[in-house]
Amino acid sequence: MSLVGTVTRLRPHSAWLSRSLTGSAHIDSTSSNLRPSQPICQSRRFDRTSTPISGSFAHCRSVSVSSPLRKKKIRMPPKKAAAAAEKKILLGRPSNNLKIGIVGLPNVGKSSFFNVLSNTDLGKAANFPYATINPEEARIPVPDARFEWLCDLYKPASKVPAFLTCIDIAGLTAGASTGAGLGNSFLSHVRAVDGIFQVIRAFDDAEVIHVEGDVDPIRDMEIIKEELRLKDEDWVEKALANLKKTTRALNSSSLADKAKREEIATVEKILKVVKEDKKDVRKIDWNNKEVEIVNELQLLTAKPVIYLVNLSEKDFIRKKNRWLPKIKAWIDENNPGDPLIPFSVAMEERLQPMNDDEKAEEAKSGAASALGKITTAGYAGLHLIRYFTCGPDEVRAWTIRQGTKAPAAAGVIHSDFENKFVCGEIMAYDDLKEYGSEANVKAAGKLRQQGKPYEMIDGDIAYWKSGA
Repeated sequence: MSLVGTVTRLRPHSAWLSRSLTGSAHIDSTSSNLRPSQPICQSRRFDRTSTPISGSFAHCRSVSVSSPLRKKKIRMPPKKAAAAAEKKILLGRPSNNLKIGIVGLPNVGKSSFFNVLSNTDLGKAANFPYATINPEEARIPVPDARFEWLCDLYKPASKVPAFLTCIDIAGLTAGASTGAGLGNSFLSHVRAVDGIFQVIRAFDDAEVIHVEGDVDPIRDMEIIKEELRLKDEDWVEKALANLKKTTRALNSSSLADKAKREEIATVEKILKVVKEDKKDVRKIDWNNKEVEIVNELQLLTAKPVIYLVNLSEKDFIRKKNRWLPKIKAWIDENNPGDPLIPFSVAMEERLQPMNDDEKAEEAKSGAASALGKITTAGYAGLHLIRYFTCGPDEVRAWTIRQGTKAPAAAGVIHSDFENKFVCGEIMAYDDLKEYGSEANVKAAGKLRQQGKPYEMIDGDIAYWKSGA
């Protein structure tokens, strides 16, 4: 830091400058025509040796002089902009292989829906409760117009779309959380999936019995919500008891003990949500540390839910049903933001054997299948996205979770691509569609090389480079 020097002696038309230990500037009052503390005319830095200054002092400016005898004053850098908001961790398993389960009371159309969705007869559809005991699994192709366009462009020998894994789970009844109707077994099947298709019966059919005696979708939704909540309450209470039992001697100030105390506080907060507030865990704004603990507990009410209202074919075609407004109001009150999709299992079963032309003709009268919409909603509800690899041999959609970085996305194809990742050549689907070919995309400067920090975007087209 520069300090103002001290003039201790002056001669006509010149002066000698030396430093004072205090760093203050003074001009010798014995000099003629000069006043004390008059500034020196040249702006320059001086070393430890006295340096002559020549010329008149008539037009002067102050001068700064370096002094190592005084502590250098540090100029603080400007404050940095506020750090970017921390990226939120998603609820649920951090995996690309996620599953969605079909949940509901008995005889609401779950297994019949599973059969038409998967185009199989794996689901045990019958007119009595608990026809399904063991869960059935199927992989459902996820419709995507982008995938179809890419296949038309590349004309590959092999076409592999994205898939949604769907599980048919036996019906739940009131008291399932305490073991009624094989409830504990069925709820463990719900716990094993990552999302829920909740099927709600809103059709009247005297030939299809209802386990509660009559059709009342609101009551049925309350039963499912309560059974899932009660089971969560039971699991969280046990988890909290185990934590407290194993951490009775938390008296030290170590980081490990502090982390354990924070974990106990979070589990107590979760218990309050499900037991006292009677809310679903997924509807609470948890911070990232809390999300990690919620995910470890694998709670039922933390899973995303898509509500599927099973209507009669007549009600679906005319888009009118007396229960729909009440169901929508219930969802808005209890779980706002959750998707609601009306459909008709009876209509889907009638459309299933038809060819594409026949289905298109039926759609003109309002009998359009909702299965594609349901599958897409389930895929999105699990926070899944896809990227494409394209060529004359194969066009393929690879399923990854939102927020996946490029190396992990490449690792979905083969672990070596992740372990020896170099970079990825990425182009957006929209760019390829606009320019018509890879060569044109590259010529337009739209083909990008992305490294390890790159976060994949739904619809990216990727070519990976890895080391030997």
